[in-house]
Amino acid sequence: MSQRERIQLDVQGMTCESCAQHVAQALQSVPGVIQVHVPGWEAARAEVVAEAGVSDEALTRAVAEAGYRATVRARRLLEPNGGRQRGGDASYDLLVIGGGSAGFAAAIRAAEEGARVLIVNKGPIGGTCVNVGCVPSKALIRALEAYHRAGERRYAGVHTVPGALHWHRVVAQKDQLVAELRQAKYVDVLAAYPQITYLEGEARLVGSAHVEVNGTTYTPSKVIVATGASPWAPPIPGLAEAGYLTSTTAMTTRELPRSMIVLGANAVGLELAQVFARAGVAVTVIELLDRVAPFEDEEISAELARHLADEGLTLVTGANTQQVERDAEGYRLHVRLQDGTQVTFTAERLLVATGRRPNTAGLGLEAAGVDVDRRGAIQVNEYAQTTNADIFAAGDCAALPQFVYVAAHSGTVAAENALLGLHRRLDLEALPRVTFTDPQVASAGLTEREAREQGYDVRVSVLPLEHVPKALAARDTRGLIKLVADGATDRLLGAHIVAPDASEVIQIAVLAMKASVTVTQLAGMLFPYLTLAEGLKLAAQTFEKDVAKLSCCAG
Repeated sequence: MSQRERIQLDVQGMTCESCAQHVAQALQSVPGVIQVHVPGWEAARAEVVAEAGVSDEALTRAVAEAGYRATVRARRLLEPNGGRQRGGDASYDLLVIGGGSAGFAAAIRAAEEGARVLIVNKGPIGGTCVNVGCVPSKALIRALEAYHRAGERRYAGVHTVPGALHWHRVVAQKDQLVAELRQAKYVDVLAAYPQITYLEGEARLVGSAHVEVNGTTYTPSKVIVATGASPWAPPIPGLAEAGYLTSTTAMTTRELPRSMIVLGANAVGLELAQVFARAGVAVTVIELLDRVAPFEDEEISAELARHLADEGLTLVTGANTQQVERDAEGYRLHVRLQDGTQVTFTAERLLVATGRRPNTAGLGLEAAGVDVDRRGAIQVNEYAQTTNADIFAAGDCAALPQFVYVAAHSGTVAAENALLGLHRRLDLEALPRVTFTDPQVASAGLTEREAREQGYDVRVSVLPLEHVPKALAARDTRGLIKLVADGATDRLLGAHIVAPDASEVIQIAVLAMKASVTVTQLAGMLFPYLTLAEGLKLAAQTFEKDVAKLSCCAG
């Protein structure tokens, strides 16, 4: 491989994202340029990887011809072998602790800039999402959804039956998918980036700039901590002694119990509760707060609870578990309800789904000058930088929303800011979230209560799915769409959906909020007929009209 350089330029004159694209195109046209990255017009910078010998004049002239001004700020030779040294010195530009979504996103972005990267990982490669989170849970959810629907009687003249459920085969197929994606999306990806070295081991920060791994000390230029999080259980008397399933171990069990208690009614608890209920397990869900899905809009929580109860799940909210006991018969949970009543719930198995806590213990963060909050989450600023300027953090170990797409985004931002000295901000505006129950819950932006607490002139529309033609044709009108708007500006503040495949619709609302689309504009847009997405238009029209009095496709 011929020798290459990484060249940093200051660029003046950019005023919008189109400008940034024009600058990138201009630089890419220069002979010898291999990669170009313009992080955004506000950064006023560009990064180029080029064959050695590409002149400053050629680069600045190309930018000038596009209508902007550029000066070369720094040039650095890159090693032809991609820097795959394994020594314990300063041979790496970036050391990433953690081999999950955040860690890989950071490492890949750094490699794209020509940096030499070391990933140190403890545990299965791929982290939470592919191994014990998104992928396996959604595989089980979809399998049991198919089984459940086979027993429904939606359509006249169509007769289906669920047949026998072979749970162990469902779990085996889930495991196969996990193994395939772990190989394709992580192991095989490493081969495409020779600049990245992967090392299994336990990393510990030593002082402010050193990292010790398996007895060897490394001194990289920058460090990104991306160690993820693990299931957490509250300190309930008797719980630890009794033992319990977590979201991780519940998805590996090969035999179904007759009954199960699920402690926790947020996304993970509800998703797995419905999976086991649809598999024939008698499920009781116990939640400390006063409603299931307690962080969603209140109408959304109530709507979801109604449909879960219709399927036979027992939902107990406002319930404080006082003690857990276990014997040969199973578990006994002694619970105090909000009115002071003491109730005992029994079941063969107990699944604790009360949240996750960051994997930060034993990393040496305090000695490195890295602050954490009371949950152990690493404190980061808007640039994913910790209280140690040379250490960044990304993903579930940081004080950020625990979603895989946030992990990947924060890993990329951390790598760019750490290596290029940029100030790219974490963009969590109108962050979408999904609970993959059936019907699903998908939300973004402010709830009605949050909007009122923030002082907006709140307007709300609620559209039951019985007014969405797609739902009528599918014989499935479970759910609703709720929009929250600012009466002063007509701007959409929040969107909250309970519906089958709500996850496929919420991003439209996210784009509308990020682009400051008004409710009036949303109501006037053309949506394809007989789609769930059309429900957003109808919900927007509901602010001013009774959609029950409109004909099909009425504008």
